[in-house]
Amino acid sequence: MNTARAFLITVAAVACLASCTTTSPPQRTLYQALGEYEGIEAITDSFLGELAGNQQALPLFLNSDISRFRAQFINHLCVTANGPCTYEGDAMRETHRGMGISTAQFNSIVENLIAALEANGVPTSTQNALLQRLARHYDEIVEEPF
Repeated sequence: MNTARAFLITVAAVACLASCTTTSPPQRTLYQALGEYEGIEAITDSFLGELAGNQQALPLFLNSDISRFRAQFINHLCVTANGPCTYEGDAMRETHRGMGISTAQFNSIVENLIAALEANGVPTSTQNALLQRLARHYDEIVEEPF
């Protein structure tokens, strides 16, 4: 066998083997895993429904503009999930200052969010990723007296 023919056979074999290898599918972003904007809207609407029945936290929302809250919560979740949104609300500390939100109230609201995520079929691993990012705001929200 001549050298040129051996070289071509080797190149063809390598090309064939390379095409047979499997590649991992690209990882979805948290934003994609939440269903992108439409999914986040659905989660938010479910969350608002859950909050409506939360007697422990409902007093915190009595004077709220629910339409504004909805829009800003959608944007907040979108930004938190690295989506292409812009959060235009106040900083978490400013928004919650003086509300006296307790750990128990905070936890009940988190439970409402988890119920909304589950109602929208969000896998537990995705829920955990979102909740981990949102947990960073705990100290900016809870004002429990020491």
